Amino acid sequence: MGKKIAIIGTVGLPSKYGGFETLAEYLTKYLAKDFDMTVYCSSKSYDVYPKTHNNAKLEYINLNANGIQSIPYDIISIFKALKYADTLLILGVSGCIVLPFVKLISNKRIIVNIDGLEWRRAKWNKYAKWFLKFSEKIAVKTADVIVTDNKVIQEYVYSEYGKESELIAYGADHVSKLVISPEVYKQYDFLKQEYAFTVCRIEPENNIHMIIEAMSLQSKYPLVMVGNWNASLYGKELREKYVNINHIHLLDPIYNQEILNQLRSNCYLYLHGHSAGGTNPSLIEAMALELPIIAYGVDYNRETTSNEASYFSSLEELKNILNTITEEELLSMGAKMEKIADTQYTWEVIASKYSRVF
Repeated sequence: MGKKIAIIGTVGLPSKYGGFETLAEYLTKYLAKDFDMTVYCSSKSYDVYPKTHNNAKLEYINLNANGIQSIPYDIISIFKALKYADTLLILGVSGCIVLPFVKLISNKRIIVNIDGLEWRRAKWNKYAKWFLKFSEKIAVKTADVIVTDNKVIQEYVYSEYGKESELIAYGADHVSKLVISPEVYKQYDFLKQEYAFTVCRIEPENNIHMIIEAMSLQSKYPLVMVGNWNASLYGKELREKYVNINHIHLLDPIYNQEILNQLRSNCYLYLHGHSAGGTNPSLIEAMALELPIIAYGVDYNRETTSNEASYFSSLEELKNILNTITEEELLSMGAKMEKIADTQYTWEVIASKYSRVF
């Protein structure tokens, strides 16, 4: 068996949560034959506790992997991993506050994927932002290898800390186009016409308010948006405001991946409003599905889509795109998106890059 690798900072496997979990799923799938892998999991998020998955060992920590508990969750995982692993792959910076101490007592190799610049997110208060920025600084200064998922973040790490990082994004070829089933049509009869689609967390930095307002002011396409509306006042107020507009459909989270994929893979255009973070998994999944993409024009999104999507940075710009974009342009854009995803965002490519780093 090859080197012993510990993966720290995810909710766990089998993956059912987000980007880091999907990453752990495919790293174990592709690399557990070459490396002895252990993934740390939150026992709070599972009802059953298998010992292995994809030939990787699973270790459980009795804390939540997200929110404030993510800090002790990551720290406990790090200290457990130090007992046997040669290399620790830490996803996110929450627990990296302990790395200087770890380096004093151990010579294990530390790789940190710093994720999107978490401290910039609007949802954190000033103390959380300070802590996350401080953790990021310690992670970058202490780790043996830093992984960044987007060229813009790679440039930020170099200009802010003078440190080179490995550029490794995510794969998206785990999604596939699905035909809408009769049951799903029955439940969502508005899918029978051409529609725009978005799936994301309902947060101001994802520009949800701008997207819904622009879509409410046009009547060419209905909008279907899936998200956690009840998780914040922002979400509740938006839903309340647009509840009576016939062509705006604001749906609760859909945890059945197959149903979600039917809705997403058959949309006429995909709207992506994220303004923070790096390479966003839902964006590259939309690209892999050959969807035409209208994205918020921040440099991360432009970098991810190789500047080949359509971009907006204000309500007026988005309204203008929606009113003027042609069917030919949308089809051509979808084909370009798929081509980029096929060359840059496949799990085989991503896993081989991590294998080299390990």
